[in-house]
Amino acid sequence: MDYKFYSELPKDAKKIREEVFIIEQGFKNEFDEIDIMSIHLVIYIKTIPVATARLYQRDKSNEYVIGRVAVLSEYRKEKLGTKLLELLENKALELGAKKISLSAQYKIKSFYEKQNYKSISDVYYEEHCKHIKMEKELGGVK
Repeated sequence: MDYKFYSELPKDAKKIREEVFIIEQGFKNEFDEIDIMSIHLVIYIKTIPVATARLYQRDKSNEYVIGRVAVLSEYRKEKLGTKLLELLENKALELGAKKISLSAQYKIKSFYEKQNYKSISDVYYEEHCKHIKMEKELGGVK
């Protein structure tokens, strides 16, 4: 496994997100202005891009936001979602973050809870899918 951070949305990340969110899950509004201000992470296995997520700072605060966490279906048993979070949390700490938040698909809320994220909102919909806002205090926690 290898990984790379990008300051712009790379083709590899775009391809993974199209496969997971548009083709597999039926989202329409996948790409947005947040992509321009995000750090993008792609995980590779034998040079094949298999997982991606993005990280951005919320309103010049010490809170960073993880989003668009996507792992290609055939690689979902490889614990790459956990690896994406770990790498992005460490990057956020390097950038001075004290807190990290995300908008989780409700059906995988328990995955984020296992990574010590706490629910901080009621359920809401993004397009056709239930989501919940979650956050984690960083403060040196790895």
